Amino acid sequence: MDKTIMGSAKLDGSVVGIVSDGSADFASGTLERRGKKWIMQTGLASDLIVQLGNHSFRLHKLPMVSRSGYINRLVIERKGKEESKNSMPINLDNVPGGAKTFELVVRFCYGLKLDLTASNIAPLYCAAHFLEMSDDYHESNLILQTEAFLSFVMFSSWKDLFQVLKSCETISPWAKKLKILNRCSEAIACKACANHKAFDFSTCDAALFGIQGIRSTYSEVEVSLDQWWFEEVSLLRIDHFLEVVDACKRKGMKPDLIGESIAAWTKKWLSRVTLLDNLTAQKLTYQLQRVAIESLIRILPLEENSASCNFLLNLLKVGLLMDSDSDLVKRLERRIAFMLEKCSVPDLLVKNRIDSDTTYDVGVVVRVVQCYVSVVWINHPPKLFAVGRLVDGYLAFVAREERLTVRDFQSLAEALPKDARFCDDNLYRAIDMYIKAHPNITEAERMEICKAMDYHRLSKEAQEHALKNDQLPMDMMARFILMEQVNMMRSATNSRSDYRRTATQAILRTSSSSSHSWFSSQKEVRMMKKEVDAMQAQIRQLQQCRLKLRTQMRGAK
Repeated sequence: MDKTIMGSAKLDGSVVGIVSDGSADFASGTLERRGKKWIMQTGLASDLIVQLGNHSFRLHKLPMVSRSGYINRLVIERKGKEESKNSMPINLDNVPGGAKTFELVVRFCYGLKLDLTASNIAPLYCAAHFLEMSDDYHESNLILQTEAFLSFVMFSSWKDLFQVLKSCETISPWAKKLKILNRCSEAIACKACANHKAFDFSTCDAALFGIQGIRSTYSEVEVSLDQWWFEEVSLLRIDHFLEVVDACKRKGMKPDLIGESIAAWTKKWLSRVTLLDNLTAQKLTYQLQRVAIESLIRILPLEENSASCNFLLNLLKVGLLMDSDSDLVKRLERRIAFMLEKCSVPDLLVKNRIDSDTTYDVGVVVRVVQCYVSVVWINHPPKLFAVGRLVDGYLAFVAREERLTVRDFQSLAEALPKDARFCDDNLYRAIDMYIKAHPNITEAERMEICKAMDYHRLSKEAQEHALKNDQLPMDMMARFILMEQVNMMRSATNSRSDYRRTATQAILRTSSSSSHSWFSSQKEVRMMKKEVDAMQAQIRQLQQCRLKLRTQMRGAK
């Protein structure tokens, strides 16, 4: 029985293969389906029953055993064990693709018309291998036919590649064993890298010749053209997507483009799944989501700037929700921490779920800033003021969040050391905005928030504003007033010292001058003494005011 396979293209660009048969041994028969039973009508009595779960096929031995080595062995093993005219059922529960695919196998064995498509070629190819349908049993057998069509699809149709991968989801072990996933991934990577702008010659062809490649810079329009393949790839299942990413890495694709493809896939995936906590999520679903997140963290390119800070923060947030591996989470935190010095406030904006208390997740930012202080700031020469401005800007942005807790705000405000800020003006501005946006917080909570800033680190303008700010807690206001008085006392003391030095100099000048100028110098000394006495009187008044404020504060407590 001589079969040939012919390829053709539909109007939508997909490829269809038609298996034709030159023999008419059983080709005149018809395969009828009655519920979960398939009966081959050829005019000859059925002598073979194949059972797949609760599906059964009433067939004939000759066309089946002449093409399938596996069925041939099962029939021989059952020989002599027949209970009636018909043989005992042969169980094929493990055939890849199930009853739907086995129906195609039957049609092939009987020489009936068989349409090969991108949706059925992978299960049929795996079933042919499972059933041992090689040319050792019949010329141009099913393995050869499906291999030819599969290769044709790999190199012809971009759209059908993803249809093949989709059909592999139910037969993953066989698809991986027979390298269908690997072949599809390689084909996708080749097509994605075909655009020379997406190809990094410094890690591929140039490396073969020992040449140091020079990376080119591309405009935003050119970069967007490199992303033409993101949409289809973002629809793949996680294990298939990982195969594609590995293939792209082997092909030498630029790390930043790989990072962007991972971000696109993650965004699409998060829009399709529901992130549930441990108490409400089904155990299997929860574990699959956690494995997905951990896999994404592992495959991220290690090169700097291969992934944006905002994407990594979102990935960290989901990893924490999924209770991912602690080592992976810490590795991701450190990676983000090293990026903080070059970040802006929008990079830190990680949105919470719809049912969350706040719009943005402040806790994940606190973790990263604390990691920065413990890892980057201690071990590397950082741009600390840049991170200080970043954190204060972020605090000012989220300060108006109605449900932002005092604890979260305070934790982030105090996450950086004191010398991370050139001055505390921006921090004071964020604190002022938070207190005004949350009028119902207690006096003690206001005091806790204000502890993060230092009065002496405020500019003159900020100090004047703070002294008039009735939103600040009373204790803090009292402290600010006392500090201002201390400053005035120090200023007065310094002035008095200056006057004393001036008087001493005048006396020395008098002793060495002529007697004519002696009376004039005495008059100057008396005037300076009066000014010093007046200054001392002012200082005593300030000290009395301070005592009164202390008395009032004790009474308030």
